[in-house]
Amino acid sequence: MSKQPDWAIRIGAWFLENGHRAVLALTGGRYPKKVLGMQPVELYTIGSKTGQRRGTLLTAPIYEPSRVVLVASYGGGTDNPAWYKNLVKNPAVEIAVDDVTRPFTAHTASAEEKAALWPAIVKVNPGYAGYQKNTDRDIPVIVCVPA
Repeated sequence: MSKQPDWAIRIGAWFLENGHRAVLALTGGRYPKKVLGMQPVELYTIGSKTGQRRGTLLTAPIYEPSRVVLVASYGGGTDNPAWYKNLVKNPAVEIAVDDVTRPFTAHTASAEEKAALWPAIVKVNPGYAGYQKNTDRDIPVIVCVPA
């Protein structure tokens, strides 16, 4: 698999997020209810540099009442996404689904937690395995539990 340049990943991520926002706006928030078999969520973090609230549309390969699992894949880019850096600095986050926003506490899964979660994650979206192969960094898995 050939590695994508980081600028291409950033542009692709921008188009995916803004396309998702456009579809939500056009449908009054009715669609999409699932993206590639995953629950779409909006993650709110506090900017690690600005201190401002930031929202990012993501998909959760594991979405349960007791936890929401996110993957900081950034399309297999060489660096972690900004939203991940934000929650590492301030793990108090909010997650919005269907106009309901709830507070969560986020943590990066330990190696053991990730090993246990990874098979379920790639079962839902095999693309994550490809992203991991495309980068030298260990892609973080984030576990969010209700605050």
